Amino acid sequence: MPRPDLLNPLFKSLKSMKGVGPQLGALFAKFFGAPDGQDAVVLDVLMHMPSGVIDRRAQNGVAYAPVGSIATLKLHIDEHIVPPRNSRAPLRIKAHDETGEITLSFFGARGGWVEKQLPVGEIRYVSGEIGFFGREKQMTHPDYIVEPDKLSSLPMVEPVYPLTHGLSSRALRKVIASALELVPIIPEWTSKDRRTIMNWPGFAEALHHIHAPQRPSEGDIVSPSRMRLAYDEYLAGQLALSLIRETMVKSSGIARRVTEDITEKVEAALPFALTDGQRLAIADIREDLERPTRMSRLLQGDVGSGKTVVALMAMAMVAEDGGQSALMAPTELLASQHFRTLQPLAEQAGLKVVLMTGKMPAAEKRAALSGLADGSITIAVGTHALFQSGVEFENLGLTVVDEQHRFGVHQRLALSEKGHKTDLLVMTATPIPRTLVLTHFGDMDVSVLREKPAGRQPIDTATLPISEYGRVVGRLASRLAEGAQAYWVCPLVEESDVLDVVAAEDRFAVLKKSFGDRVELVHGRMSAAAKQEAMARFSSGDAQILVATTVIEVGVDVPNATIIIIEHAERFGLAQLHQLRGRVGRGSARSACLLLYSEPLSETAKQRLEAIRTTDDGFEIAEKDLELRGQGDLLGTRQSGMPGYRIAVPDVHKHLLEMAHDDARAALDRNPGLKGPEGEALRALLYIFRKDLAIPLIKAG
Repeated sequence: MPRPDLLNPLFKSLKSMKGVGPQLGALFAKFFGAPDGQDAVVLDVLMHMPSGVIDRRAQNGVAYAPVGSIATLKLHIDEHIVPPRNSRAPLRIKAHDETGEITLSFFGARGGWVEKQLPVGEIRYVSGEIGFFGREKQMTHPDYIVEPDKLSSLPMVEPVYPLTHGLSSRALRKVIASALELVPIIPEWTSKDRRTIMNWPGFAEALHHIHAPQRPSEGDIVSPSRMRLAYDEYLAGQLALSLIRETMVKSSGIARRVTEDITEKVEAALPFALTDGQRLAIADIREDLERPTRMSRLLQGDVGSGKTVVALMAMAMVAEDGGQSALMAPTELLASQHFRTLQPLAEQAGLKVVLMTGKMPAAEKRAALSGLADGSITIAVGTHALFQSGVEFENLGLTVVDEQHRFGVHQRLALSEKGHKTDLLVMTATPIPRTLVLTHFGDMDVSVLREKPAGRQPIDTATLPISEYGRVVGRLASRLAEGAQAYWVCPLVEESDVLDVVAAEDRFAVLKKSFGDRVELVHGRMSAAAKQEAMARFSSGDAQILVATTVIEVGVDVPNATIIIIEHAERFGLAQLHQLRGRVGRGSARSACLLLYSEPLSETAKQRLEAIRTTDDGFEIAEKDLELRGQGDLLGTRQSGMPGYRIAVPDVHKHLLEMAHDDARAALDRNPGLKGPEGEALRALLYIFRKDLAIPLIKAG
């Protein structure tokens, strides 16, 4: 469906506007991130929010204008004091009103334009910041100088915008003023009740309040107008996610018959009892599987909360109904880790599991492929290669994806195409704050595992400056003598001049001097075979120290490892530190995490290390991370093209997200085809906020 003609003025190129030449046009395209080869459009400037407001309404006279304030003064121009040629002194213009005297100063003013604008003996309005020089008030380079009959052209309340090199605020304001005149009357997508309760204006009116405010409060970040537009932006995002959800979930699935024959055997094989959180998540999944629609569920659980076991129970339920499952992990290291956890439990319940890797011998691979194709193998574990290279399932019923945030919405859609009505379960060990769950996974149902399984030990966390290296090694030697194992994590693989980080290879060399063959090294640039070998030596206990980069962040499981030392901890994000710390505390012995940092520490780094030292609740840590870093970084969304916001500010507007989430789902329940006037208005909303990719997903009929 093409874009409604009504919206065309908003998609007009800025280059077609008066005063925007090729140079400014190119600058706008770059500043607003227009796709390659395209121009920025009218909508781009309208969605560019002010960062503040200048209030020029104070007109109390020279004597009553405080230094440092912005004042608008009606002045009589008395004399021009022109500096001698080649002098660096400013051109000074003396002026007064009935309350006092003031000097207007202009540096480097050549060509007589100042004298023309401020002729001696005339009255002029000037507006700018009041300063002080010697014993008298002065204003340096006033922002505005206007003749008395043109006072109405001086903006008494003036929005201030973020700018880029080469773009002046005056040029931007001119373009915005012309853009406001082009805003058409758009059908209203927000219910009258909602607008009345929240005291919100219409969409066009909100834009006028923000870009051409009469009072400073109108354009404020918490003003009704800004709230209205932030809600609209959230609503468009949530509507798009809900349409994706409709496409994935509502496309009919299979109502599965869960008999408990296999799940009971799996549970009996577990070395510990399921936690309450695991039981609830399993019940949620069972309910989804028994429905005739497809499951699309996000399983959130902190490091070590037992997500893999929940996934295995889900796979067992699907197997009871004759279906196969695939578990997809981001790396081969992780895939083989999952395989080791699942295989013994699954086999006791009579389920065959196969690990598919790129390095499988040909004969093994042939056997695995034929087992999946004839249904004799129930569960395949591997990387995303599972869904390429001619892997055929007899009856794939469930796809489990580990570490979702490396996976955008588009991949979710692509995956769901692969099986026939396949259910989808996504696991993430990154505790994601509620606001982000809605933003990125608003199309999924969510189960959360909050408690740790029985037998998990608390981890003592301490921070030390790197200058204490000698003490650290001494202490480590005595722990290793007692049979302990330790991870030593470094941020980079090789010496980088930019960051004076002792890279993993250097640290490995240094530790080898103290501990000889008991040290192993793993980093991302090693071949898979070399990594496996190093990991195997550490897992078996042959090696006692594993020096690693962050490749061990997810999924490595060595219960005997009770110490983790993280070097340059100040360089890691909170979520990452928390993930890394979760590598220990997996066995029955008490574990320790030591964060080594270089001085001096920035304020944010201090807060990060303090947060990690004082809590091990991943959700609390994630909220703190969101506060310290902003939401884009938390999921690596800067790179992955996840939704960033131009109007909504998550900290200020997050209450509107829940509202938008509920409203979007309700609108689609009421009107799945987005028909009639309400549907038209919501389609316009999707176009305005550039979510029209979701429009083809609107159900016909």
